[in-house]
Amino acid sequence: MIEIQGRLSSDTYECENGSVKLLELANKYKSQEKHSIVLAYLNGRLSELNREARDNDVVRWVTTADTIGQQTYRRSAILLMLKAMQDVTKDIGKVNVSVNYSVNQALYCELIEPTVITPTAELLDKLKTRMNELVEQDLPIKKKNMNTYEALALFKERGMKDKEQLFKYRRVSKTNVYYLEDYVDYFYGYMVPSTGYLKYFDIEAYEDGFMLVLPDKSNPSVTPKFRPQHKLFEVLKQAERWGDMLEVGTVGALNDLIAKGGMNEMVLVQEALMEKNIGDIAKQIAEQNKKVVLIAGPSSSGKTTFSHRLSVQLRANGLHPHPIAMDNYFVNREDTPLDEDGKLNFECIDAMDVKQFNEDMSNLVKGRTVEMPSFNFKIGKREYKGNTKTLGTDDVLVIEGIHGLNPRMSEALSDNDKFKIYISALTQLNIDEHNRIPTTDGRLIRRIVRDAKHRGTLAKDTIAMWHSVRRGEEENIFPYQENADAMFNSALIYEQAVLKQYAEPLLFAIPKDCPEYQEAKRLLKFFDYFLGVGSDNLPNNSIIREFIGGSCFDV
Repeated sequence: MIEIQGRLSSDTYECENGSVKLLELANKYKSQEKHSIVLAYLNGRLSELNREARDNDVVRWVTTADTIGQQTYRRSAILLMLKAMQDVTKDIGKVNVSVNYSVNQALYCELIEPTVITPTAELLDKLKTRMNELVEQDLPIKKKNMNTYEALALFKERGMKDKEQLFKYRRVSKTNVYYLEDYVDYFYGYMVPSTGYLKYFDIEAYEDGFMLVLPDKSNPSVTPKFRPQHKLFEVLKQAERWGDMLEVGTVGALNDLIAKGGMNEMVLVQEALMEKNIGDIAKQIAEQNKKVVLIAGPSSSGKTTFSHRLSVQLRANGLHPHPIAMDNYFVNREDTPLDEDGKLNFECIDAMDVKQFNEDMSNLVKGRTVEMPSFNFKIGKREYKGNTKTLGTDDVLVIEGIHGLNPRMSEALSDNDKFKIYISALTQLNIDEHNRIPTTDGRLIRRIVRDAKHRGTLAKDTIAMWHSVRRGEEENIFPYQENADAMFNSALIYEQAVLKQYAEPLLFAIPKDCPEYQEAKRLLKFFDYFLGVGSDNLPNNSIIREFIGGSCFDV
C-alpha cells in the first residue's frame, strides 16, 4: 500500500505490480486537488513525476499553488518559450534569448544576436502561437543524467558559452539536462512532465524585449494582466549595465574573475558605483530642500547600513541628518493586531501608532520640540525617557521603517517636505542566461547569516518564518514601491561568493527530518555554483557587513 497525502484529503493506494509511476498516481488523484500536481515528495524527498513509488512509500503532492510548484511551472515555461523561439527563428539563424529579471509576475527577456535586438510584433505573435501549439501537443519534457564533462561538450557544441563557463567550476560528476524535442538546456531545478501542463502564460512586448507573463501561486490557473513597474525596471536595467561594465553578468563570469585574481578591483569598483549612487540621492534631497527622508524596503535589504551611508552623504551636502527608527512607534504589545493564523502581526501598518507618528513628525518639521519615544521590546511597551528633538534650518529627518512608503504613515506631512526611497537587494547576477537568481533567495541567504550571527537564530527557524515575512512584504511594502522618489539596489555582484562561507555550515546543520531540509538542500545546491572568497578585504562600510559583521556602523 502507498500512502497518498493530498492538500484536501489523504488516501491509500494498492499497487498491483508492487510499483507505480508517480505520474500515473497524479493522474488518478488530480481531481482531488484544486490545482495541477507538478511534483511530489516521495518519502520526504522532492521528486519529479517520472519516478516510481513502491509499497509502503509515502507520497505528498506538490501543486502550482505551492512555492516549489510555482517555481517548477515558471522554469518549465521558460523551457517552452526557448524551444518555441528556436522554432520560429530557425529560418533566420540562431537567436539567443536572455531571461533577465522578474517584474510583477513576469520575466523580462531580450533577444541577443550578438547585441540586443528589439523583437517585432510579428515575431512575438509567432512565438505565442508556437508556444500554444506545443502545449496542445503535450510533448514530454525528458531528462537525461549525464557526465559533467559530457554536458560541457554538449554546451560547447551548441554555443551555450555561459553554461560552458558555469560548468567549468562544478565539482559534481553528474548533471541533469532537459530535452524538449530537439531543444536541449540545463535548468536549476525540476520540471513538469510535459508541455500540456503549461497552459497559462502570455507574451507582451516591453521596452527592448518582451515579458513572459506567468501566474502567481495565489491564483495559478489564471494568467494575470501585466502591470508595468517603470521605476523598478529602470533600477534593474541599471544593475544590468553595472554587470556589463564589470563584465560579470553570470556566475560563471564571476568565478572566472575570482580564479584570475580580479576580485579586489571588482569589489572596489562596485562599491564606488554604489557610493556614487548614494551621493546622487543625497544631492537630490539637498537640492530639493527636503526635510523628511523616508526609507522602506523588504527584509534584509540593508536599510540600516544604507541609512548610515546616506546620512554621511547628506552631511557632505551641508545637511544635519537625524536618524529615526519607525519601530519606536509600535503600539503596545497588547494592542498589536493578530494575523490570519492568530499570531501577533508586527508587519501590518496597524501595528504602528500612525496617529502619534504623524503628530510628532509634523511638529518636528514645524520647528517644535518633541519628546521622542523608545520602544522597549522586552516588555512590549513604548517608553519616554526625556529624549527631545528640535530641528534646525539644515536638519533633515532620516526615517527607516517598512511602512515608509505607505501614504497613511506620513499623511500629516506635506509632499513638498518628503523624499521617499525604496531599497531592495535586486539581484544583478544570473546563474546563466536562462536561470535567474530570484531576489528573494538573495535576501533569505542574507537573513540566515545575519540571524545566526547577531540574533543566535538557527537557519531552520529563519527558513520556517520566511513565508510569514514574505507575506508581510507582499501586503505592506511591494504595493507602494512605485511611490518612491528614488530606488536603491543594495545587491552586490560578489556577495554570494562571500556569503557562501557563512551560510553553508548553517544550512548543513539542518537535520534531514526537518521540514526546512528541502529548502536548505536547494540553497546548498545553489552555492555549489560559486567559488568562495574571503571577506577580509571588504570595506567596513559595505552593506554586506550588516550581515556578516565587521561594519563601522552600529547595525
